[in-house]
Amino acid sequence: MTNFTTVQLEKDPRGFATLWLNRAEKNNAFNAEMIRELILALDAVGEDKSLRFLVLRGRGKHFSAGADLAWMQHAATLDYNANLNDARELAELMYNLHGLKIPTLAVVQGAAFGGAVGLASCCDMAIGSEDALFSLSEVRIGLAPAVISPFVVQAIGERAAKRYALTAERFDGKRARELGLLAECFPIGELDSQVEAWVVNLLQNSPQAMRASKDLLREIGSGELTPALRRYTENAIARLRVSAEGQEGLRAFLEKRQPSWQEQ
Repeated sequence: MTNFTTVQLEKDPRGFATLWLNRAEKNNAFNAEMIRELILALDAVGEDKSLRFLVLRGRGKHFSAGADLAWMQHAATLDYNANLNDARELAELMYNLHGLKIPTLAVVQGAAFGGAVGLASCCDMAIGSEDALFSLSEVRIGLAPAVISPFVVQAIGERAAKRYALTAERFDGKRARELGLLAECFPIGELDSQVEAWVVNLLQNSPQAMRASKDLLREIGSGELTPALRRYTENAIARLRVSAEGQEGLRAFLEKRQPSWQEQ
């Protein structure tokens, strides 16, 4: 797929893509170039209608150590407007990842500090190693997890977000699972095999139904019951039932065979 300097986008012939943070020598730390390339990579993923889902990973020992030191040093010399432009670029990345039409799965090992917690929070699902280390570390350097905060609150809840944003405590993969940031965590030696198990499971599902379910859950939000929401859900299932994939899935179930999207 598209060539980049700080990230890699790989398409699996089974119908999904893996987006790799690819600055292992810098512990996959963010800089302006990586943020821009991640945005472009997500644009490419969104335009590829053949992709069923996206896996987000980091090359090397760490998922991402947060902001790059040289980038932070440069930011310290910028005026308000230049820093605002940087913040808008980071926000575009987070909102684009969160709003991607296909399901997203983050895989976290090693460090996931600062904005890296945001990336994991923006994904629909995340798994990681038991010894992964998370931190909302911004207050230690006089900053705040501003742009990522809405997604972190959605992922772990307001109370936990307050604790970890205000204390900058580090917590491991087991604690991240308790908080809901990770769906599951595993010994580091089992992580790759578990990623493959998640991939195989996702490949069993109707691509259209996964996208529709993601849209549905975004529309539902907190689940407040309204007449408009009722109409939306009624129309959603009716559209799926009469769609080509919906018809194929129902026929396959009734005929006790695999649907067309599953590997034979």
